[in-house]
Amino acid sequence: MLKNKLIDYHLILASGSPRRHQFFKDMELDFEVRIKSVDEIYPTDLKGAEISDYLAKLKAEVFKLELKPKDILITSDTVVWYNNESLAKAIDSEEAESMLKKMSGEWHQVITSVCFTTNERQIIQHSITKVKFKELSIEEIRHYIKEYQPFDKAGAYGIQEWLGLIGIEQIKGSYTNVVGLPTQLVYETLSKLVT
Repeated sequence: MLKNKLIDYHLILASGSPRRHQFFKDMELDFEVRIKSVDEIYPTDLKGAEISDYLAKLKAEVFKLELKPKDILITSDTVVWYNNESLAKAIDSEEAESMLKKMSGEWHQVITSVCFTTNERQIIQHSITKVKFKELSIEEIRHYIKEYQPFDKAGAYGIQEWLGLIGIEQIKGSYTNVVGLPTQLVYETLSKLVT
């Protein structure tokens, strides 16, 4: 079991996301949360998973000099990719409404990249999940934004919240990836890393 293999290691999760924290707890992994702010700016020619891969790696850079021999740093980034465009976190209600209107009745991709960094090596993995919304009414969109304030989420929605429950028709791929962490991929990669 991974938990036993990790006894000699120190997992550092560099994320303020309560959803990611809960996933690590649910996977029965002991970890420390360590957060540093990073300007999430990426080259404009990047597309889809290239963006989240770049940002997950960028978030690891600020920790590199402080990693000890048995430390495993985990950084991640989630991108919602729709119609050749990255839908990041909405800055206000108007932008959130615009994003959700675009995705209404359509498929989009949720891409989460996870970067595993030790003082000897770095592995970047990503997971892509396809998600389809039903036709969302303007009342549904506005109710969700008003009641749930989804401004900390890529694409301005959380699949585990009200809008996900009433609005998502189909999903192809990892559900936990859409919540914010492809847990099976993380578990598998960590297992290989410490073997």
